[in-house]
Amino acid sequence: MRGITHNTNMRPRIVLDTSVLISALRSRQGASFRLLSLIDENKFEFVLSVPLVIEYEAVAKRLAGEFGLSAVDIDDFLDYLCRVGRHQKIHFLWRPHLHDPDDDMVLELAVESESRYLISHNLKDFSKVGRFGIQALSPAEFLRVIGEIS
Repeated sequence: MRGITHNTNMRPRIVLDTSVLISALRSRQGASFRLLSLIDENKFEFVLSVPLVIEYEAVAKRLAGEFGLSAVDIDDFLDYLCRVGRHQKIHFLWRPHLHDPDDDMVLELAVESESRYLISHNLKDFSKVGRFGIQALSPAEFLRVIGEIS
């Protein structure tokens, strides 16, 4: 296993678990929505991969009716994320390390992109990411890290 050297860029590099995306679509009141609203402000570098975008799409479209959104709305939102995010190809598979293969996919992206943070509402699912030098945080915890909330 190779060692992790995080980017030395001033902006922390992050991977967003699907739970954060769905939470942001559900409500404009919470930390998830606040975090996504900061993507254009260069406070962090948001990383994504083709498999993660496919998961975002599948889950968001399945739940779109709950949010009052159409499939076209979801497509537009994902197109935006793809435009502003840093695209990362996955060359190594680090499986299995976590209980859920979808969570392993998120971890693989964080490892391959040398992300410092993995943002999720399901922190228990990512309890083992520390061995890769990655910190799993909730959206609110990450907003504190970047000074957006106290």
